[in-house]
Amino acid sequence: MQLFLYGVGITMLYIIVAVGIMLLARKYITIPDELFRKILHFILLGAYIPLVFAFETWWMSAIFSISLIIILFPVLSIAGKIPMFSSFVNERKEGEFKSSMVLAVGMMAFSVSICWGLFAEKYLVLASVYAWGIGDGLAALIGKRFGKHKIKWKLADGKKSIEGSFTMFLCSLISVFTVLLIRGGIDTAICFVIAFLAAVACTIAELCTKGGLDTISCPAVAMVIIIPLVKILGG
Repeated sequence: MQLFLYGVGITMLYIIVAVGIMLLARKYITIPDELFRKILHFILLGAYIPLVFAFETWWMSAIFSISLIIILFPVLSIAGKIPMFSSFVNERKEGEFKSSMVLAVGMMAFSVSICWGLFAEKYLVLASVYAWGIGDGLAALIGKRFGKHKIKWKLADGKKSIEGSFTMFLCSLISVFTVLLIRGGIDTAICFVIAFLAAVACTIAELCTKGGLDTISCPAVAMVIIIPLVKILGG
């Protein structure tokens, strides 16, 4: 229990400090709504680090994630009915923030259970999620600002641009490659190949997924690519 509470404490401390700094910054600095949304997105991604390294076992981390869902769902359901809250988090439609948070935290529990619990690879939790998260956040910003060439592929959702998707691919490649290098035990060239394949798969998944479900589809696709290749090529 003490080890579990230690992990909870470290993770919650990170979330409270990071969100607190962000809220103070928004109070005194003019931050565009879309940028604010993406900063919250990156704060959530940062929570994966204590989620993986502050907990002693995978099941403690998974239990914490599931507990967050149980707490967040009713709290955000109530908060979503308050116009000021919806405006503050810049919701595009009613319940969007709640759905996004529940899906993201649900992916926390799922990725921890699969990568760390089933395959004993805690670094691959980060590789799989960051294959999606970092690129997705930056792709949205780049795509909205510089995305002049829309992708007309019939399977795409019609909103993505070449500029945004290239940003997604590049960030995904760098993120997975970096995590695999830190993990160690794999030749650098093999790390690059795995990262390249994962980046291609995630970019395609993000391009085709609709309704904000890329929070689930992209990390899941990344796991399907990364885990077998790491086990086969890297040991």
